[in-house]
Amino acid sequence: MRTKGKRSEKINVVTLGCSKNIFDSEILMAQLKANDFSVEHESEKEDFDTVIINTCGFIDNAKEESVNTILQFSEAKKQGWVNKVLVTGCLSERYREQLELEIPEVDAWFGTRELPRLLKTLKADYKHELVGERFLTTPVHYAYLKISEGCDRPCAFCAIPLMRGKHKSTPIEELVKQAKSLAAQGTKELILIAQDSTYYGLDIYGKRNLAELMQKLSEVEGIDWIRLHYAYPAGFPMDAIEEMARNPKICNYLDIPLQHINDEMLKGMRRGTTRAKTDRILNEMRTVNPNMAIRTTLITGFPGETEEQFQEMYDWVAKMKFDRLGVFTYSHEENTHAFQLEDDVPQEVKQERANAIMELQESISFEKNKARIGTVERVLIDRKESGYFIGRTQYDSPEVDNEVVIDATDQYVRIGDFVTVKVISNTAFDLEGEVVQA
Repeated sequence: MRTKGKRSEKINVVTLGCSKNIFDSEILMAQLKANDFSVEHESEKEDFDTVIINTCGFIDNAKEESVNTILQFSEAKKQGWVNKVLVTGCLSERYREQLELEIPEVDAWFGTRELPRLLKTLKADYKHELVGERFLTTPVHYAYLKISEGCDRPCAFCAIPLMRGKHKSTPIEELVKQAKSLAAQGTKELILIAQDSTYYGLDIYGKRNLAELMQKLSEVEGIDWIRLHYAYPAGFPMDAIEEMARNPKICNYLDIPLQHINDEMLKGMRRGTTRAKTDRILNEMRTVNPNMAIRTTLITGFPGETEEQFQEMYDWVAKMKFDRLGVFTYSHEENTHAFQLEDDVPQEVKQERANAIMELQESISFEKNKARIGTVERVLIDRKESGYFIGRTQYDSPEVDNEVVIDATDQYVRIGDFVTVKVISNTAFDLEGEVVQA
């Protein structure tokens, strides 16, 4: 057991959930470092004084993971391994009063917009001159850039507005400043994230201004790739796809969560669109930029989903042949519009339907990857692992998409470099390549 004496001033920040939480943790850690704390991210050591847990409250599995993590460190506090446990993020924002009663070992709870109060609790100052500064937890060659916070969409299944508030865009000049700071640290790829990137700029410029933002960021020296995530389909600004098609620094990649395709399901989900509108915008995107990879996510088991409605979605996926795809099973979330509906699809049926979609996508992905054998790709090298260098093409985002593996026994590349690779073989979700030019 660690003996308690003089404060070590060491803080361990643990991040759960999505890339937006990673961004928030990086901002928090930069502030802590500036206040002379020793900070680590997800340290496996047991020599820190305080743990700050940045939680996720999006769906059941994420909430369960967050609660289990809080309980783990609360027990560590009882055992004397940790002196103080602080909790922030989405779960804390949403369930603070309930959690305070159930887990009294936690010293303080903070919402998603209470960074200054969290710092004050640690007797630290919020340094306004550091706004935009980051303590990167990703490999330095890529970084997430949050372009807006919150969401104004009324989706029936989603609790994000409850946890993150209304949509608020970050001005272009501030984002460019952040991009320059990241580039100076060695960042080459910016991954643009938001709760709803489609809405970007509407609140401060009176128009959807995503294309201009992408163009301005591409002018930052040192930034080679800009990747777009989390685009809402309704009202999507097509000039962003036009900018993607003509600007070599914009990756030919779009993450656009579609959730379902049956009209009744879309209406029940309050998505503000229809199958006809969705098909039209996807076809237009592919016409404007035929080289673009489209990633989407879907939900199975929304209240009332029939076998016929699921089958319509399954057949549609088979027809559309998305480059990348993920599936969530519906989670019945308190205080959302859908919570008043009966959660009438059994969990095992939700999961069976999700598995069926993913099996279909595996075959689609295999055929798409097979067609790339013999092509030459520009690959950004992320890491070395088990005798292989692992990288990605412009069509793949870290953590969630395909990877390119390069045998490290007779080839050498540097992590963080772009290399030219010839594809020599494939699996459903990976490509194997050999270096043509390092």
